Formats: sequence, structure tokens, C-alpha cells
Amino acid sequence: MLRRKRGDRCCVAPIILTACIVCAGFLLSGCGTPAAPQPPSLKLPEPVSNLTAVRAGNDVTLHWTMPRKTTDHLFIQGPVTISICRRESAAQACTPVGHASDSPRAETEFHDPLPAALSQGSPRELVYFVELLSPKGKSAGPSNAAIVLAGQAPGPISGLSAQVRANGVAFHWENGDEADHLTDVRLHRKLLTVSKVKERPQSGITQTEQEPVLRDLLSPPSDPGQQTGALDTSAHFGESYEYTAQRVVQVTLDEPHGKQTFELDGPISAPIKVDVIDTFPPAVPQELVAVYAPEQHAIDLSWQPDTEPDLAGYIVYRSTGDSDWVRVSGPAPVIGPAYRDLTAEKGHIYRYAVSAIDLIGHESKRSAEAKESTPAE
Repeated sequence: MLRRKRGDRCCVAPIILTACIVCAGFLLSGCGTPAAPQPPSLKLPEPVSNLTAVRAGNDVTLHWTMPRKTTDHLFIQGPVTISICRRESAAQACTPVGHASDSPRAETEFHDPLPAALSQGSPRELVYFVELLSPKGKSAGPSNAAIVLAGQAPGPISGLSAQVRANGVAFHWENGDEADHLTDVRLHRKLLTVSKVKERPQSGITQTEQEPVLRDLLSPPSDPGQQTGALDTSAHFGESYEYTAQRVVQVTLDEPHGKQTFELDGPISAPIKVDVIDTFPPAVPQELVAVYAPEQHAIDLSWQPDTEPDLAGYIVYRSTGDSDWVRVSGPAPVIGPAYRDLTAEKGHIYRYAVSAIDLIGHESKRSAEAKESTPAE
């Protein structure tokens, strides 16, 4: 029988320890068993979630943002094929209206000219969807629904013209048929002279105001026989704008979740450019009053203030008897609606008038005069 010496254990123990470590390594790695296979990516683009639709006349414009990733959360490589369809009712299938292609993250537009069947008749719902297709033509589902109205749109705006006035920009257009008098008119305004900050003077004090580049103005229907038009009182002097106009009809439909109101918009008119140049003086000051102040041996004047945003101040004129008017308020405009005449002499009858002047230098006509006398002693 083979006997091991006590010293042999020193040689056997390291071998056993090494074997245990190796075996443990196999256990941690699954003892050589391969991991479960991952399914291949279907490369399905994520569905569009922000589809919008706007109808102007008989043209519908769709807009949406292309996704960046697939449903497997992988970045999309290369352009994506897009399928567009529309549906007249929930009972009907979605009719294909066209295809497009665009890159990930792109802001995409698609125009759908409506056929005669959809651009006539009473207003009714028209729903659009887009689907993004994989390289194999598969889709992860349609986009959100975007709704416009089918049916007869209101007529176009013809003969749009503009005239700059002291209180804003006045618009006129040709009278349409009788139905056009029942529609609102929306003016689309675009600021052409864009800068980051506009400094607007108001009553001689500079204020900072940032004007929006785009703005819509809604004009209510006009009475039959009345001249059609609108007034944009928010336009600023010194700016240039581009205006277009279209008729707008509000339509309420019965929806599954209750009544909903939609817009049926007519075609957009040809644009016109308007340079809002200030050629208008301020309003004539009103209610001028002259009162003798015996303590100061002066004549105090006061009047109602003007409200123009570009007002620089006032000019005070004085006349004695039938003499010509003389400016007595000095070279700089008077800021507030009051003035003290310290140059009045004893024993005279004075006539006073006041004009208003803006920052450009346009001066109004003189106000109605006010008389006051100073005692001889």
C-alpha cells in the first residue's frame, strides 16, 4: 500500500485550489453555455406623433417632425420612406394620397391638392395620417390623426390694399358675394425689418419692446353694403411688414366626444408690402388754460396731454395784441402739459397757444388760444 508522506500535502493543496478556481470560473460564465440569442432589429421607425394639417383654399399642408430612432431605440440611418393617406369617415379605409422621403429629425411638409369631390359640398371632417416605412416596407403604425374640413371653402380675397394712417394701417379689399360678408377675414402679418430689440419711445421716455415677427389679426364680418376693411393699430412706425389675407369660417361638428369647432379657410391672397413711415404730426393739444400767478408775477398754462407714443413734447407760443405769434418756451420741447411764463410784463394782455411735436420733428397745429392779463401794479 502506497503511503504519502506528511510533506506531500504541500504539493497536492495548490493543485486542488487551482482546480477549484477554474471550476468556479466555468460556473460564473455559465459553464460554457452560450447566451440566449437576441432578435434581429426590424428597423421600424418610431411613429410620428406631431402631425398637423392646415387647409387654405383647396390645398392641405401637412407638417411633422421625423423621428431619430427606431422602435428598437437604434438611430435611424439614411432617409425614410413616408406614406400619406386621408380618410373621410371612420367607416372608410384610409385612401393613399402620396409618398415622400426625408431624413431623421427633419421638419417635413407635404401638400395635398384636394380633388373636386372633397372641395365641394357641406363642411365635413377629413382626417390625415402618415406612416414611416422600414427598408422592407413595414410600419410601426400610423401617426396621430390630423383633422381638417372638406367641403366648399370661402372665396378668395381680391384687391387687397393698404394705407398708412396716424392711428395704424388701414386695409381694404373688394366686396365678394353675399356669403363672403358672413365670414371673418384673417390678416397674416410678417415683420420684415427684424432686429433683436426694438427701442420704442413713449412720452419722451425710451422703452424696450420686442416685436413678434409673425402676427395674425382677425377682422369680423362687414354688414351688407358696407365697405370691407380692417385697421391694424399695432403696427409700428419705422417698420416694414408683409400682409396677406384669407376668409375664415368657423364650423361646429358633432364628434364622438362632443361638439368641436373647426376652421374652414379660404385661399391666401397675394402678399403686399407696407412701409409704415411716420408723416403725421401729433394731435392738437386741447383745453388750454391760462391763469395769472400773482406771487410769482407769472402766467401759468396747462392743457390736456397728448398720448402719442412718439411724442417729444410741446411748444408754447405767445402773442400781445395783434402781433405775430412768438415761441416763448425755448428751443427744447416742454415735456409735460404745463408751462410757467416768467417773462410776462405788468399791464399786458397776452394770448397763448400750444402745439405738440414728435421725435421726428412733425409739429401739430396750434391749439385754441387762451387769454390772460397781468395787472398794471
